[in-house]
Amino acid sequence: MPRISSLQNPRVRAAARLRDGRQRQKQGRFLIDGLREVARAMDGGVRLPEIFFCPGVPSGEAAAGVISRAAAAGAEVFEVTPPILARLSFGERSEGVVAVGSPARRRLEDLPLSARPLVAVLEGIEKPGNVGAIVRSADAAGLDAIVVANPRTDLYNPNAIRASLGTLFSVPVCEATTGATLDWLRSRGLAIFAARVDGSVPYTQADFRRPAAIVLGSEAEGLSTAWTGKEIEAVRLPMRGAADSLNVSAAAAVLFFEAVRHREEVG
Repeated sequence: MPRISSLQNPRVRAAARLRDGRQRQKQGRFLIDGLREVARAMDGGVRLPEIFFCPGVPSGEAAAGVISRAAAAGAEVFEVTPPILARLSFGERSEGVVAVGSPARRRLEDLPLSARPLVAVLEGIEKPGNVGAIVRSADAAGLDAIVVANPRTDLYNPNAIRASLGTLFSVPVCEATTGATLDWLRSRGLAIFAARVDGSVPYTQADFRRPAAIVLGSEAEGLSTAWTGKEIEAVRLPMRGAADSLNVSAAAAVLFFEAVRHREEVG
């Protein structure tokens, strides 16, 4: 295993630049921090060109297993010092392993759908942590796919990956414009439920048993006017306290599991 000790090493500098969204787009790569996240990326078919590993950081046999698996799949593995690991990792949690990944770029037509699909659409959500948390809830609820419409944050932002606990690599996800997303939903016959503070239908009364899409917008601006019309049902979560709305990731979890409950009632 080659060892790198300098922060000025070209590989380290190139990987560190991936902390910036513009560099992720330019290089076509992103950082994956954490054992569970790296393992789930491999499970999801993400190619890992490089892995940086710092011995001595508590990780044990799990780290050895992930590194061995990545190396067998063709990743270059580099032993690094604690300062280099700190330069590449995110937050206070460190498991001693950071990987560089190459994203699988999906299109709307690539998303696999079941016979009675349930899809989430996230329009213009700014915070990567919210995107990641919604993906985690979608994975838990068993949604078919997620479309990030008119994205305002990088889908592979390390904070989104961390907040999703790596489920970003488990749930089929793609980015698209709002217009293309609407056309795709209509062409597949999905009922569209738009979450709005002023929605006319309480979420418990919406009929999620059909092939359906649940659409959520940013907390600051909500959904665009594109998500209005006769074929779009505006649903609301009643607020009984001082706040007029939930965090978008909390609202998503409520709606996803309510939809699943409806579907389980009819089998």
